[in-house]
Amino acid sequence: MTRIIAGRAGSLSLDVPDAGTRPTSDRVRESLFGALESSDALRGAAVLDLYAGSGALALEAVSRGAASADLVEKSPKAATVAQRNAARVTKAVGTDAVIRVHRSSADAFLRAARGPFDLVFLDPPYDVGETELASTLALLVPLLGPGADVVIERASRSPEPSLPDGLTATRGKRYGDTALWWATTSD
Repeated sequence: MTRIIAGRAGSLSLDVPDAGTRPTSDRVRESLFGALESSDALRGAAVLDLYAGSGALALEAVSRGAASADLVEKSPKAATVAQRNAARVTKAVGTDAVIRVHRSSADAFLRAARGPFDLVFLDPPYDVGETELASTLALLVPLLGPGADVVIERASRSPEPSLPDGLTATRGKRYGDTALWWATTSD
């Protein structure tokens, strides 16, 4: 079972697509959001969740004070699940945040989107190669606000992502089979 861990929608259960996604474990989300809260990266943030799956990452951010969240998911079934989860979280937090679900590939969304985004989650399928991920990150950079945080989730056996100009790596951490790579906009 996946759930919202804390905040205004805390303990709310989320649906998970039947196949094709890997929900981020509670342990990894707890660590990630503890770090984001301690750096005050959530309050009032414009959040972008690429490869959203169930939308758990962006919806957790909204529960904890983000002002908006755009969830981008290419799979029609997963996008439907994300929309259902977004409606539940919207009901719990009220009109304090705007949540939008986009059925689109990450790259197509980025080519048409308007920023700025303050916090971005990328949790691409493991079969997305390093070159494809680097291309997506390059499309993302112009849409980032000053001091924006980008969190990339990959398999722990994956190499550190190659970052384009405009992003600087700030940390990496492994949690069993999962690795999180953090970057921020360069000054």
